[in-house]
Amino acid sequence: MKAAVYEGPRTVTVKDVPDAKIEHPCDVLVKITTTNICGSDLHMYEGRTSFETGRTLGHENLGQVVEVGGAVSKVRVGDWVVLPFNIACGFCKQCEQGLTNYCLTMQPKPDMAGAAYGFAEMGPYQGGQAELLRVPYGDFNALRLGEDAAERQLDYVMLADIFPTGYHATEMAGVKPGDQTIVYGAGPVGLMAAYSAILKGAGRVWVADHQPDRLRLAEEIGAIAINTADQDPAEVVKEATLGLGADNGCECVGYQAHDPQGQEDAALTMNGLIDTVRFTGGIGVVGVFLPEDPGGAEAQGELEAQGKVPLDFGMLWFKGQRIGTGQAPVKRYNRALRDLIAGGKAAPGFVVSHELGLDGAASAYEHFDNRDDGWTKVVLHPDAGNGKTDGFAHHTTADLRREARAKRVEGRSHMNKQQLEEALGH
Repeated sequence: MKAAVYEGPRTVTVKDVPDAKIEHPCDVLVKITTTNICGSDLHMYEGRTSFETGRTLGHENLGQVVEVGGAVSKVRVGDWVVLPFNIACGFCKQCEQGLTNYCLTMQPKPDMAGAAYGFAEMGPYQGGQAELLRVPYGDFNALRLGEDAAERQLDYVMLADIFPTGYHATEMAGVKPGDQTIVYGAGPVGLMAAYSAILKGAGRVWVADHQPDRLRLAEEIGAIAINTADQDPAEVVKEATLGLGADNGCECVGYQAHDPQGQEDAALTMNGLIDTVRFTGGIGVVGVFLPEDPGGAEAQGELEAQGKVPLDFGMLWFKGQRIGTGQAPVKRYNRALRDLIAGGKAAPGFVVSHELGLDGAASAYEHFDNRDDGWTKVVLHPDAGNGKTDGFAHHTTADLRREARAKRVEGRSHMNKQQLEEALGH
């Protein structure tokens, strides 16, 4: 089978690798039709983690079941499924408490917790940027989708990670109807956090970033954009809240946060939130922070390379703020969020800018890593062979959606790229 393989810093190659296969009676084998490139993939792509060369990337995966193990009783061949990036057993102490993000069974190191597809330090599992993916404990891990799955893959694939992750940020921050919420970071996860806050009924949601294309998307979903290249988020929010600050905030950037001039500062967004959120407010941190950063010493300093961030803890303590951290337990949220999509209440696929065949993975990683204008979220289709790959690259999905909106095309937010092109007569 073909797969997107990490060959070293900023080098991804699409090549033939051994076919994924059933290895345990509880396994499910999925033909991947849609898989996303995630911002956390870029940490590995840039060589800023311990991710091994030769491994397949990809933890945001959706597809169709083609084979099941002998002990699988719920999932069946032919089912459309989306797969939480957390690989969990369902029966360990952590899973029984709903903490599938810290499963003890699937993580092979006894002093560690948590497993994922194609992810550094989270087990030996291959990623889903490939034609096939082995899913351990398929009955537990695979979320089955309805009859509209094939047509709405761009929405449903977001259930693998970024939609539940953004929602998790708002849960940890304590977002409630009527709240004033600030989100640092307008990348895909930040946009999902803002979208989740809006779905929850937040009164105002600000999104802070310095990438204009991403801020435009934030405005399209009803958030207030703050361009950090010329505005201080704390000043903007305090001015709008009688000097008090936001009720709560979400950190959706992580340890490679950098200012508009390109200078890295792992504490930048955290200290910004401490300043921007009011006394006793909540902060949800889903941006990736790591205990070791191989590139941290050169980019920031020796302490940052060890995951030691100069947090403004005195002000945090003084303001009595609460912080929740960590990866999202996707299964806690994905079923309810799936039903919001199925019921027409949510369409998280709005974040997608580009759809490419798997052969376009190397180029997609390069553009996404460079933060090139318009490359907000990239989706790969491993089943887009036989000459289809080039067809994905001619127009961006975001451009097609804007054109469809101008022409008042019905159902545009649920259409994939090919359907939009057909509806628009391209």
